[in-house]
Amino acid sequence: MGFPQIYNTYFVAFIATVGGMLFGFDISSMSAIIGTNQYLIYFNYPTGLQQGAIGSALAAGSVLGSIIAGPISNRFGRKPSLFFACLWWLAGTAVQTATNGFGMLIAGRILNGVCVGITSSQVPVYLAEIAKKDKRGSLIVIQQLAIEWGILIMFFIGYGCSFIEGPASFRTAWGIQFVPCVLLLLGLPFIPESPRWLAKVDRGDEAVQILAKIQAGGNINDPLVVAEWEEITTILALERTALPGWRKFVYNGMWKRTLAGFTVQMWQQNSGANVMTYYVVYIFAMAGLTGNINLISSGVQYALFIVFTTVMFFYVDRTGRRTLLIYGALGMAICHFVVGGVLSAGEYVPGGVGGNPNVLIQVTGSKSAAVIAFCYLLIIIYALTLAPVAWIYAAEVWSLETRAAGMGISALGNWLFNFALGLYIPPGFINITWRMFIIFGVMCVLGAIQFYFTYPETCQKSLEEIEEMFAPGGPPAWKTKVGHSKLDRLVEEVRQKNYTVHDIKLGSIGHENNVLQEKV
Repeated sequence: MGFPQIYNTYFVAFIATVGGMLFGFDISSMSAIIGTNQYLIYFNYPTGLQQGAIGSALAAGSVLGSIIAGPISNRFGRKPSLFFACLWWLAGTAVQTATNGFGMLIAGRILNGVCVGITSSQVPVYLAEIAKKDKRGSLIVIQQLAIEWGILIMFFIGYGCSFIEGPASFRTAWGIQFVPCVLLLLGLPFIPESPRWLAKVDRGDEAVQILAKIQAGGNINDPLVVAEWEEITTILALERTALPGWRKFVYNGMWKRTLAGFTVQMWQQNSGANVMTYYVVYIFAMAGLTGNINLISSGVQYALFIVFTTVMFFYVDRTGRRTLLIYGALGMAICHFVVGGVLSAGEYVPGGVGGNPNVLIQVTGSKSAAVIAFCYLLIIIYALTLAPVAWIYAAEVWSLETRAAGMGISALGNWLFNFALGLYIPPGFINITWRMFIIFGVMCVLGAIQFYFTYPETCQKSLEEIEEMFAPGGPPAWKTKVGHSKLDRLVEEVRQKNYTVHDIKLGSIGHENNVLQEKV
């Protein structure tokens, strides 16, 4: 007898997004530790490229995880792919906790990264495939919230462990990373498999039953279930005529989706927000904060991150994806330009602020306050816009046949640029100092331009409808609007004509102008 299944979508999302919490834990497992004497002394004061290698090792593993995630998810299912990811996390955490030096630390973070690469791509896929169209954004926002809670919790665990003497300080903090992984392993057996994946592997009866339990309390002939199942089966039949291998990602307008899925994650990284999450203690040191005040101020930033992403949980499915991406990128650009401009007037400190060779400039007084304020404002804007919406959009744009591997491509865009950022930010603080913020500001402006011209609106549309928007002959991106879903019309027609899932299986429902016809 199998485990009992729970079909409440918010409970399912809560369990699945523990995978996102793993990502958050690993971010803070470094950001809260890298400024402590215990870490600096044990690892011989890593600077520049060496510290960059430690910071970017997670992303290097995540690149590999993103590459293998799609094939594993397509072959074995969304749930087994998450279970497989957990094994990598357990191994990586064990290696990090037992580290005896630079090489072992990097190896452990790479292993953890493989897990994060898989979960960061497949959790959004899973959530997108089980969600109703008008709740899809809020469910995927839970993934972003889980990342942020992981960052906050682990940051203050690291802060607490900073009072432990010697290497036990960071070993204890890194060892606690076992906890969320074990919780995910315990929760996975109780959530259902994706009905769209089951349909893809010709397990239609199971797929319909799960779809009905998620969407309509188990009533397989509910109009919403019938209409959605009809869309799934029709689109899947068309997709199976696609070209094999890599060509299905570029043929017949698919290149537009591949470009959007990859670049939305690329721009999320190139927005520069992760400078604030990975190396906020360095930036606040430039603003004159030291010791516990620096760490607590950094923790406040993570709390703001959570508060404002929580706001978007309630509003993201009412506001257009395009609007949030475009104005979010422009708002972040302004913050970067202000921070860079203020720091350009800072004092150069030979040998580094407080002896930290990665922090070579410092401002005081009103300039310090301006840097801190605009760092906080940047994170608030990011939490309201690019942080959640980039994951939502990346999960929405793919077809059923390409979604698992396609989301792997999206996550690859995230992790390739995350790796590059993690590697060059510490040397950047040393070599170009404040100019790095100007570069990120310019990147945000470039991202906003692409969002406007190439990203159609996907909010309140079914996953199958989104395919039509990217197809040849689809509307220009800047003319697309929120809502106006054809699925609503299909549901109404099913209700009026009393169609059932059985009618779909018999093939007695046809199409004309994308609306169901009467039964023959």
